[in-house]
Amino acid sequence: MRKLLKKIQKMSNKKYTIQKAPFVVPTTDGKLIEEHFGNATDGNSDVSIAHMIAPPKWSEPYQTPEFDEFTYIIKGKKQFIIEGETIILEAGQSIKIEKNTRVQYSNPFDQDCEYLAICLPAFSMDLVNREEK
Repeated sequence: MRKLLKKIQKMSNKKYTIQKAPFVVPTTDGKLIEEHFGNATDGNSDVSIAHMIAPPKWSEPYQTPEFDEFTYIIKGKKQFIIEGETIILEAGQSIKIEKNTRVQYSNPFDQDCEYLAICLPAFSMDLVNREEK
């Protein structure tokens, strides 16, 4: 599918891509992940851009990703524990977490947290280095 998309883009000579059908990453924790550009969607390993909604009381295990991650909060709040320091961001705030930094993401609050995540290079399970629970 990705190869076909790239072939069509080359044939049309367009220098842009409109994403109308992001890849919805299957999850088991109630979190919505829609990757608009990245490894899963268009094979781009340089950058990934994802729209996410973390439900109340959601959390991930600690991880030490091999990519920089930028997060912009659209709605709600999100908690980050970054090398032992707890940070809470609210709508309209953003953060950059440098690669090789130990971090834990969560939404311990009572409402959904909607946000955008941009990873450089692109998010990959091979690069996230999640710790066992």
